[in-house]
Amino acid sequence: MKQILICAIFFATVIVACQKPAVQQKIDLKGEWAFAIDSLDKGISEKWFNQELADKVTLPGSMTTNGKGNDITLKTPWTGQIVDSSYFKKPEYAKFRQPGNIKIPFWLQPVKYYKGAAWYQKEVSIPEDWNRQSIGLFLERCHWESRLWVDDKEVGMQNSLGTPHKYDLTKFLTPGKHRLSLCVDNRVKDIDPGINSHSISDHTQSNWNGVVGQLFLEARPLIYIQNVQVYPEIQNKKIAVKVKVENPTGKVASVKLSLKIKETGTSIDEKFELKEGENMLAIDLEMGSDVKLWNEFHPNLYSLEVSLNDKTSGKTDVTTTTFGMREFKTSGKHILINGQPTFLRGTLECAIFPKTGYPATDLNEWLRIFTVAHAHGLNHFRFHSWCPPQAAFGAADQLGFYLHVECSSWANQSTTIGDGKPFDKYLYEESQRMIDEYGNHPSFCMMVYGNEPAGKNQGTFLTDFVNFWKSKDNRRIYTSGAGWPNLPANDYLSDSEPRIQHWGQGLGSIINAQAPNTEYDWSAYNNKFPQPMVSHEIGQWCVYPNFKEIAKYDGVLKAKNFELFQETLKDHGLAQLADSFLLASGKLQALCYKADIEAALRTKDFGGFQLLDLHDFPGQGSALVGVLDPFWGEKGYISPAEYNRFCNSTVALARMKKLVYTNDETFEAAIEVAHYGDHPISACVPEWKITDKTGKLIQSGKLPQTNIPVGNGFKLGDVSFPLAAISNPEKLILEVSVNGKSNSWDFWVYPAKKEIISGEEKIRVVQKLDAATQKYLQDGGIVLLNLKKGALSKELGGDIPIGFSSIFWNTAWTNGQAPHTLGILVNPNHPALAEFPTEYHSNYQWWDAMSHSGAINMTSFPTNLKPIVRVIDDWFTNRPLALIVEGKVGKGKILISGIDLTTDLDKRPEAQQMLFSLKKYMAGEKFQPKIELGTELLGSLTK
Repeated sequence: MKQILICAIFFATVIVACQKPAVQQKIDLKGEWAFAIDSLDKGISEKWFNQELADKVTLPGSMTTNGKGNDITLKTPWTGQIVDSSYFKKPEYAKFRQPGNIKIPFWLQPVKYYKGAAWYQKEVSIPEDWNRQSIGLFLERCHWESRLWVDDKEVGMQNSLGTPHKYDLTKFLTPGKHRLSLCVDNRVKDIDPGINSHSISDHTQSNWNGVVGQLFLEARPLIYIQNVQVYPEIQNKKIAVKVKVENPTGKVASVKLSLKIKETGTSIDEKFELKEGENMLAIDLEMGSDVKLWNEFHPNLYSLEVSLNDKTSGKTDVTTTTFGMREFKTSGKHILINGQPTFLRGTLECAIFPKTGYPATDLNEWLRIFTVAHAHGLNHFRFHSWCPPQAAFGAADQLGFYLHVECSSWANQSTTIGDGKPFDKYLYEESQRMIDEYGNHPSFCMMVYGNEPAGKNQGTFLTDFVNFWKSKDNRRIYTSGAGWPNLPANDYLSDSEPRIQHWGQGLGSIINAQAPNTEYDWSAYNNKFPQPMVSHEIGQWCVYPNFKEIAKYDGVLKAKNFELFQETLKDHGLAQLADSFLLASGKLQALCYKADIEAALRTKDFGGFQLLDLHDFPGQGSALVGVLDPFWGEKGYISPAEYNRFCNSTVALARMKKLVYTNDETFEAAIEVAHYGDHPISACVPEWKITDKTGKLIQSGKLPQTNIPVGNGFKLGDVSFPLAAISNPEKLILEVSVNGKSNSWDFWVYPAKKEIISGEEKIRVVQKLDAATQKYLQDGGIVLLNLKKGALSKELGGDIPIGFSSIFWNTAWTNGQAPHTLGILVNPNHPALAEFPTEYHSNYQWWDAMSHSGAINMTSFPTNLKPIVRVIDDWFTNRPLALIVEGKVGKGKILISGIDLTTDLDKRPEAQQMLFSLKKYMAGEKFQPKIELGTELLGSLTK
């Protein structure tokens, strides 16, 4: 009986022991923290770490999300104000300069703003079983410099912009209660990444103060794994693993290191002797014969579990990291993923998060962002002058996106690199932190110092920086800077030259200076360099603001800029046209992006492109350059399905010398393909067809069967189509399909011979409204006032530079770079255009008109006068502009054309057709304008 009782007691003891709660490894620090603003920098001298702070905030979060900081006034030290900008001293910008007006036209406005030191304080209770453990504090993202005290002892300072702030508190925390005091400072001090860097800038995420993402204390064994780096070797089907281990015991320790691939069960164990302090352990692990590679088409991931068992204490530290079996490198002019050429179809991400003012740290949000980008045919993201959080890398891993990540800098004249300033050293330290934290992610394919470097010694410094990382870590490729310089050391070039339009180029860009065609590419420039070339910040084509978007700004950043733009539109009596301006300018914007992207795809052996941007950039003058808004939402004028017809892994292309024909000519197109798919295409039979705007088939055919390798510049055949059967003016569409992927282009055909217009002799065509013409009108005559380019008086539009394309970036930041307008808004059903087929927006048949015209400023015209063709003005000025307008003068009728319809008419089939259409209308019974126009007003139109 006694033995039974002893056994029962023994088993009960075992059961109780087994039921004892496991050691708590983490203490979550999310929630309420004590808080104080230290605007006078007294916190350290007055030892605030020894005091209880009176205010409260919630972390993760920022001061702004917690409603802390200063209200925005003209005296707030916020970089958003531009009331003293010389560009806005023009009379038309008077509203922007009104005293007390704090609606800032340059970019989004925060609800609160603060720059300086702020204190965050938390009481914690350390469990007894954390004794003799390593204890660390993890702050996923601080902005930006942090200093930490435990009770009255200072732990240290960290200032990483792109990686977590981690503090070793083993020597500071004992079982029981402690106070953590964290001072966060968002000012630029000796470490200066550049005021416009998106890591710190008010332009996009805002210069916030706080801590976001994961916040916790963690207990681990005294001997613990500090870092794991995985180096895939796809040819050898193995991984080389480097494990950094910390041994703070003060003596040599014997450990067993175990690696295991969770998906396959493959594992290896190895014993090591650790010295005191930091140890680097290296071990290889065979992956087996069935290795699944990672790329954009097959984003296969593996999980590596790393265990470290200390034989002396018997304790085991375990960590897990994900990785992908992939090789990202260059060869000649190609970027290779696992040995196969790829083409980077990318956009920028400039830390644009209007609701919070700081980057998202949750996986689902980044999965949403990358999914939207993928729907538009992209496979690549460039993080402009900042490094994203862990969740972005994780989402890109899952969806197969190639990431170009920058070390948080955008140099300028006041912030240079290579000149011995503290940032030079910081750049090496920050890049090492980024590799340590994110280096295993297969999506982390490219690393760059930052954006557009400056400094007289930048070339030498960046060459050393690139060579340092090329020799140290071969898992990604490197270049000296986004935009420039093109150095021999670079693995690839990020070059600002190969794109349609550049800063300062204005009307000299291809799309404005050359008649519509699809032949141009960047081959001549691309061939100058041996490395792959990725075009830098292409596009920058603007669209009119979507004022319905204002309601989306329900977080810490408000669209006060949009509110002001909306006010100026209303002031000019055009508020009802806001949606129409958005849609019409959006169609032109999409056309410009199609041209830019297709030019890159046509360039043989090109590396890819990086858009600026797929979504709007709300800073630097409000750069409305996206087909999506800052929330990655569609604007209504182009769908993802339409966009990815010309932006995808396989894109049919057509080289056409021109897009406007007369029916005595033959339409010709050379068909080719850019194919960067998962594998070559075998036995492909490309097809083509020509339809009219109703979808009626005009002509079709097939091109010879062919095998299509991975790459671009592969010609598939020619399309030749005599146009004699097209008797009426028409827009036709060429559509080409390659392996199920189709792309299309509009072109126009006009009759070479025009019919005789009955009554044409009654129309007097003039270029000025002289006294004789005025009398002719008053007596019942019909006049076509045809204004030559440059003839308009300054008061009525002579100083408004227009061209075919939309605005580049925005007029505020480029100091009025031409064009200054956003295309046209047309009444396509107006009988004046019956013989000139058009949609409600700009298309290539309007290139000639926009290249030979002036925008008529209708501010002095009757407010109820509705132009046949409007010109969409810049959103800063919102003037009522017209290209074609009609009215009454006495008993007569007048049609005013801002388009020159007389100069070199024999070389301008579009102008011939436009003139014919207008005259036919004016000679007919439908020409019955209702609004009276005074002769004094009309006489002032010209210089």
